[in-house]
Amino acid sequence: MWSYRAWRRRRILARNPVSPEVWQSVSRRLPILDGLTAEELKRLQERAVVFLNEKHLTALPGVVLDEQARLLLAVQAQLPLLHLADLNWYQGFHEIVLYPNDFISPQRHRDANGIEHEWDAEHSGEAWLQGPVIMAWPGVEESGQWDGYNLVIHELAHKLDMLNGDANGLPPLHGYMRVSEWAEAMQSAYDQLNAQLDADPDAETAIDPYAAEDPAEFFAVTSEYFFSAPDQLHEAFPLVYKQLALFYRQDPLQRLKHLQKSSADYQNPTSDSSTATNG
Repeated sequence: MWSYRAWRRRRILARNPVSPEVWQSVSRRLPILDGLTAEELKRLQERAVVFLNEKHLTALPGVVLDEQARLLLAVQAQLPLLHLADLNWYQGFHEIVLYPNDFISPQRHRDANGIEHEWDAEHSGEAWLQGPVIMAWPGVEESGQWDGYNLVIHELAHKLDMLNGDANGLPPLHGYMRVSEWAEAMQSAYDQLNAQLDADPDAETAIDPYAAEDPAEFFAVTSEYFFSAPDQLHEAFPLVYKQLALFYRQDPLQRLKHLQKSSADYQNPTSDSSTATNG
């Protein structure tokens, strides 16, 4: 049966070929792709090309976007969706704004007493409900390692979260998943992290302490770790890892373990968890 969507996709791919040299250059900069099969890499490349056709990247002065830079961002954006059906998971926004450095963002919060507080905060990324995604380009370039930091995945996890409305740490789950099991795993780990920081605000936590900010940030940070430091996340919060594996339909930990057994480059891993704060 003829499908306009499939026809349009084929047309986009035909009009925007990626040379082997460009793809190899981008792949070398993204170790978190290591261990993916040839079929997965092909699907990832194609989805990245379609993503770039559907989303507008706005580079502010100081950010230079060539073909490799655009693909570097798009591939990381599509990695979480690699094994999800193509159902427009990144709906609700059309633009990604790229700053040359971290940016100042006005913040507002109403406390339990009804008092509203306003302040300016320095951020490396933001995602707005029914609005654009904003990222600092250095954070995009620093992403893609096995180190627990990925600004692109973090901000786009917020967009997945927002598919149900305001970001609250609960994206739309698949039919075989139970909200009660998701909530129990996430809430328990979130409470554990907050209890540790309440006891010692300077504690060296297993994952970025920014995850304790609120449930939405907990989902975004743990999504970062799921793809870029799955061993750390699994060791700290195995039930959270299990729920994310069900949601993303991927198992990066097994891929990393296989690399550590089969690849000389992974015999002595030296990755460290990043503690960069991003919204």
